Parts: sequence; structure tokens; C-alpha cells
Amino acid sequence: MKLLLASQSPRRKELLSQLGYQFETVSIDVDESYPAELRPENIAEYVSNKKAKAFKLSSDEILLTSDTIVALHQTILLKPKNKEEAFAMLKNLSGKKHQVYTAFTIKTFDSEISRSSKTDVEFSEMNDDEILFYINHYQPFDKAGSYGIQEWLGMAKIKNISGSFYAVMGFPVDLVYEELKKMDCFPDNFQKTFS
Repeated sequence: MKLLLASQSPRRKELLSQLGYQFETVSIDVDESYPAELRPENIAEYVSNKKAKAFKLSSDEILLTSDTIVALHQTILLKPKNKEEAFAMLKNLSGKKHQVYTAFTIKTFDSEISRSSKTDVEFSEMNDDEILFYINHYQPFDKAGSYGIQEWLGMAKIKNISGSFYAVMGFPVDLVYEELKKMDCFPDNFQKTFS
């Protein structure tokens, strides 16, 4: 079976590669909007499903889609449009706990499954100089919530994390592997000795 990753995210590509899979990336042009009444914990799965439904598969392909939502007090923090928006977002996250919801969908020719992961992330207090240093050096404009947990801000300022570190990066890789394994889709050169 050919594994297709519907994401241009460098983090997701990196994580799936590190998990040992060979895959091709594909683009899906889909409107990622969602109903206004959806709760934050359901949005990522809704969007991931939407992406999967928009892609036509052949019988020898497995599609993997994903979406990540960052929420602070039930308010969704999207990707920042500019430096000012990134600064405001990070200033708001300073000293607080927020939630990261990452969902994925695995679709084959005749089946589809979606799963979600919730991670609580708590930042210590960040001063303006630290926020500006991070924005200027790491340009987090392609990241929901304006930060990457694997970058300087995550190392220097994340006080506590409850849940999956990798889900905050963009993929709950343990759950992805669990579901791919059920489909007999294993990492490249994996020696299967169990039943």
C-alpha cells in the first residue's frame, strides 16, 4: 500500500519520516472553515475529516490528513498574519495554560477513521524582549498559536506539558502508528514477528 501524507508541514513530514515510514506528500485544496458552534476540541477532527473526504483514493493507497488547533479559554488561536499578531498571541499565552488539539484521519478506498489528541501546555511568564527575540529569530507565522514547541520558546518557556509533545508539534505519532499498524501498514524494513 502506498502511504500519502496530505500536508506540507515540515514538522509532520519530519515526524512521519522519523517513525520510519516512506510516503508521498499530496496537496488537498479544501476550505478549512468549520461551523461556528463547534467546540475547540472538535474542530481539528472536523477539518481533518473534511480534507480526507475531498481526496479521491485508489485501492492501493492510504491517505493521512491532520489538523491542529490551539485554544486559550475556548478562544481559537490561528496562525498569526504578522509580527504584531504573533506578539499579541504570545503575550496572551504568557504565564497561562492552554490546550492543543491535534486530530488525524486515515482513509483507505473503503474505510476511514479519525482520532484526536488533547495536550495541556503551560508557559511560564514571558517578557517582551523574549517574545520579540523568538518572533524575530524563528518567524512562527506558519504555526497555530504562534509557536513551535520544538523551538527556542518551547525549550526556554514551557513550564509544564500534560499529553503528547509530538501532538503539539503536529502529529500524535503514537496514535498514528497504532492505527496504521491495524491496517498492516508498517515502517519501511519493519520485521513483523508478532501475530
